[in-house]
Amino acid sequence: MADAFSSSSENVIQRVVDVTVGESNPVENLEELYQIKDICDFITEHQFEKVALQFPDELLVDAVAVALEIERNSNAKPFILGDTSYGSCCVDEVAAEHVGADCIVHYGSACLSPSKRLPLMYVFERRPVDLEKCTSAFRELYPDTHSHIIILYDVNYVHAIDDLMALLSPEYPNLVVSELVVEGEQCYSHGRIKRLHDDTCLSEGDNNQLIYQFGRQFSLTSGLSITDYSMFYVGQEGATLTNFMMTWNRCSFCSFDPIKMTGRTESVSINRALMKRYYAIERAKDANVVGILVGTLGVSDYLKIIQQLKEAIHGAGKKSYLFAMGKLNVPKLANFLEIDIFVLIACPENSLLDSSEFYKPVVTPFEMEVACNRKREWSEEYVTDFRHLLPGGQSHVPLADQQEEGGETDVSLITGALRSQNLMSSEPEVSSFGSSVVLRNQMLTVANTNSAASFLAERSWRGLEQNLGATPVVKAVEGRRGIAIAYEEEG
Repeated sequence: MADAFSSSSENVIQRVVDVTVGESNPVENLEELYQIKDICDFITEHQFEKVALQFPDELLVDAVAVALEIERNSNAKPFILGDTSYGSCCVDEVAAEHVGADCIVHYGSACLSPSKRLPLMYVFERRPVDLEKCTSAFRELYPDTHSHIIILYDVNYVHAIDDLMALLSPEYPNLVVSELVVEGEQCYSHGRIKRLHDDTCLSEGDNNQLIYQFGRQFSLTSGLSITDYSMFYVGQEGATLTNFMMTWNRCSFCSFDPIKMTGRTESVSINRALMKRYYAIERAKDANVVGILVGTLGVSDYLKIIQQLKEAIHGAGKKSYLFAMGKLNVPKLANFLEIDIFVLIACPENSLLDSSEFYKPVVTPFEMEVACNRKREWSEEYVTDFRHLLPGGQSHVPLADQQEEGGETDVSLITGALRSQNLMSSEPEVSSFGSSVVLRNQMLTVANTNSAASFLAERSWRGLEQNLGATPVVKAVEGRRGIAIAYEEEG
């Protein structure tokens, strides 16, 4: 586990930070790479005056040149959003609103999560793909030309998918290619990406057999389900591929890496990964105090899932606290020892956080619902998009009625102890002794509901205390020199 609680001042000074700085592109290549003409037409058409340009770290080297070109070819004032509040794949609407932007242009990789505050335009990188090697790897991985296969891809390779389909579709009649689809009237883009209106509902159960998920849309053959297909992914190993594999965990996956120019069958054990997630669910069931981490302020409906989680956690007899702290790291979360487990509200690609280095586990909203809602059972379905858990979503399950559940108990698979789901689900009663207690039922005992306060009371050091009237008044004296971790007189 990382050293989350303290670190040596010498290590900070001597630390070597690896920074990969790419070479800037010539001005004549910026038009093709960053679609500057399309962006200027978009700005002029809607008469925007302030434009926020959001770049990921690897494209910041061209940010100034792109902004100057846009300013020269339009009447708008561009602002560069360099350091995003959360993941660079999400649209940072909060930072754009800080400068009063009228719209956002998002460059690079994107999770395509819906954003509804400001008009938005996506511009993807045009990363090169060797189509000859890609088709060759595809034929080796799928020797049966009658196989039912769905082609998925990283958004930065969308420009090459038409050419890839032209080479493969004559040989593979059952080949299906996914299309990029963005949601909402506020989103604009050029090229192959489509726009999905709010009143459009696409799901596996529709007669047209359309699947819409994670900004991808594809059509299935009548009579077949998603489990009858294999998945072929074009792109590097990363959060996007992991998200696909966890969601469609009953499908076999193969991939082609355009950088390494090799294809392979994905051998990551999904069952092993799901068992790790189930262990996290058991930790969530054992937890008494839950921290809700706000990992996005741009994905629509994030406030609704926060409220739904609060209700589910309260119904399970647990206390919840809300945290908004930007990008997560181990030292930040280690400051809150009273929290037993954290649940992260983020886009689907950033939800599956590897919390092995963290002091306490970090779970997804779906996993917390499995832990707190007895009506939701652990099954082969795994949900990474929290919007599907909301009322009207394809995976929504109503919360269990507390009156029906009563004081049911089960056994923890980790500690072996008995636990009750509704231990603290009722409102605290006023006690003559001034303590916060809850009567569980007429036959059982009472429980303290002020978990975080109890934890603080048990600490030997509780922070700075005022001690008003108990401190003598003295003249000012020379204080210590140095920094708090190592003052000069301490050696």
